[in-house]
Amino acid sequence: MYPKLSDLINDLFGTNIILPIQSYGAMVAIAFIVAAYLLYLELKRKQKQGLIPVLKTIITKGLPATPLEIITSGGIAFLLAWKGVAAITDYHFFAENPQDFILSTRGNVWAGIIVGAASAWYTWYSKKKAKLEKPIKAEMEVSMMQLSGNILMITIVFGLIGAKVFDVIEHLDSFFADPVGTFFSFSGLTFYGGLIGGSVAAIIYARRKKIPILVLIDAAAPAMMLAYGIGRLGCHISGDGCWGIPNTMPKPEWLAWLPDWAWAYNYPHNVVNEGVLIPECSGSHCHVLPEPVFPTSLYEFSICALFFVVLWSVRNYIRIFGLLFSIYLILNGIERYLIEGIRVNIKYDIAGVYFTAGPYMSYAFSGSRSVSDIRGATKDAFNTKSFYEKMDYGINVGLGAELFSHLQLGVKYSWGLNDTAKKNLLNEDYWGALSGFDVKNRVFSINAAYFF
Repeated sequence: MYPKLSDLINDLFGTNIILPIQSYGAMVAIAFIVAAYLLYLELKRKQKQGLIPVLKTIITKGLPATPLEIITSGGIAFLLAWKGVAAITDYHFFAENPQDFILSTRGNVWAGIIVGAASAWYTWYSKKKAKLEKPIKAEMEVSMMQLSGNILMITIVFGLIGAKVFDVIEHLDSFFADPVGTFFSFSGLTFYGGLIGGSVAAIIYARRKKIPILVLIDAAAPAMMLAYGIGRLGCHISGDGCWGIPNTMPKPEWLAWLPDWAWAYNYPHNVVNEGVLIPECSGSHCHVLPEPVFPTSLYEFSICALFFVVLWSVRNYIRIFGLLFSIYLILNGIERYLIEGIRVNIKYDIAGVYFTAGPYMSYAFSGSRSVSDIRGATKDAFNTKSFYEKMDYGINVGLGAELFSHLQLGVKYSWGLNDTAKKNLLNEDYWGALSGFDVKNRVFSINAAYFF
């Protein structure tokens, strides 16, 4: 395996360089870049179709630099120079231990002070030079590239926070043993935590910018599928522990064309140092699994790449808002279902109580309403599709417990985020006093299951 990008380069080209870039981190960066480009293409296409309004923003020209701008400029420049110069002068330690270096107090203080002061001065000077006696306001159009970049950055930041928080919850023992090291570790991210954190942040941003939510998530669906697959490929390349259960079965004859390492693999030199020591190995990653396992991350990449092709191929033929994202959720569920049986999963509970969380989306196929008077006679009956949105989405949270080995009981709360009512001049009589309020689903449910 190749814990660092330089390990892969050295193996391919016979070089002997050292880079501080983790292979998994590099693949995640590639995934974000690919997702940003695909999202840009889709948002641009939907804006041409008139589904996304042209966004404009008001800027004020001629204002002097504020104290916050000066401090922010100087502070960021200080940190970059403080760590950057030290990374160059102590490159070997930085390349071998990038996380320890970044979280340590190592740095060149004088470089930070000089560069930080210069940046703060330049911010003040450039604003002073452009200062006007009477500041003017101008309206600027937000480009689609800028919009997609903003959405992506918000999704990245809150997605990483969500992924790390969920990973910490799944590994509380490691967190309590080393809180700072665990939370700021470069490894350990939970996909669905990132999906929830990033999705909620993107939806809030879209609402503030008056971007139709269903149009946005449809545009993001293909990108999300491919980006997840690329991230899983990074898991396989680095050997970060997201592999399958042991596989000692002989490869079937009908899979004779499949390389042996794609059927069962023992992940030598994996980044998490899982397994037994490799004889006569030197370095920080000298472990190999004692028995081969299913390379499930590789399988997930292959399935996600196939499903991306499906989503990208059908996107032009779907006219119902939110349907493409619903198909994405279904395909994502199918992918997980196919893998879960052979994948290593960490089950987390407290005193036998487990927790669940995740997004939901629903589509209304039909609906009707009837009103009766005191004699029971129907006064009116009509199809409610003119009064309710077809798509609904939100977040599910719940908890449950397994009883007597076979019985499982749980409770779930569904928090709807979409206003399901169509309130306009055509149906204001239907809604009456509710026309000024949002109509959102809020549902408690109780479930039970019996395991045979």
